[in-house]
Amino acid sequence: MSNQERRPRFVSAQAMVEGPDPEEPKGAPRAAIVGGAVGVAVLLLATVSVGSMVHGAKERLVHPEAAASQAVAVADDAEAPYCTPAFKQVLQRVLNACGLVGGEQRRGCQPADVKTFASISDEDFNALFTPLKDRGAVVMFDDNSDVLDDGAKKLLDERWQDRRGARYFFVVARASKDGTTEGNRALSHKRANSVLFHLKEKFQDPDLDSQVGLLWLGSEFAQLSNAYCDWPNSREGGKKCTPEAINRSAFASWVDCRL
Repeated sequence: MSNQERRPRFVSAQAMVEGPDPEEPKGAPRAAIVGGAVGVAVLLLATVSVGSMVHGAKERLVHPEAAASQAVAVADDAEAPYCTPAFKQVLQRVLNACGLVGGEQRRGCQPADVKTFASISDEDFNALFTPLKDRGAVVMFDDNSDVLDDGAKKLLDERWQDRRGARYFFVVARASKDGTTEGNRALSHKRANSVLFHLKEKFQDPDLDSQVGLLWLGSEFAQLSNAYCDWPNSREGGKKCTPEAINRSAFASWVDCRL
């Protein structure tokens, strides 16, 4: 045996780990081409998708009113029949004007707030509550009084417990045209607070402040007709319902619409 044949062969550690080079499969070039084509297609699809999203975001920034309108004007089959797109648009404006969206604490709304920030007419605002007849009730007060009688407390308790998963509980207090504007506004504010304080004391609900929306309208919004005497009210069978009595009351209702 020659010296060359007796000389030991040295193999690198990398070669020991990796082993011999495998033979390249015959279909490898074709697979590489197909894989590359798929990669290019995915890249193009992602580029188009991102471009579409960026364009949509730009449109929402340039035309926020249109985006908000589209978001609100959707009626869900699971919602109450009165939750029409038109109703929800007015509801959204009132919620925004009165600070009832995006906050953790209860906020209120006076006539100037509703007219200035919600930009709706007296008739539009009153129409907002007309469809709530079966969900709401009218809490009656004596003239120049903000005291809840037993009938009012009972009615409020019944309505509050009939939530059915609704998110907002509206309390809309009014005052008749007798007296000054400032006096009627203050009186309607007290009436709204009487409802709130009773619910707080009765139910001790920690989330109540973020669910109840108070609106005190004095006598500045369009006065209501005695058609609202057909609503459930706290003095049924008692004092005769009149337009004057309806306009010194507080409307209370859950609102079932989702925005």
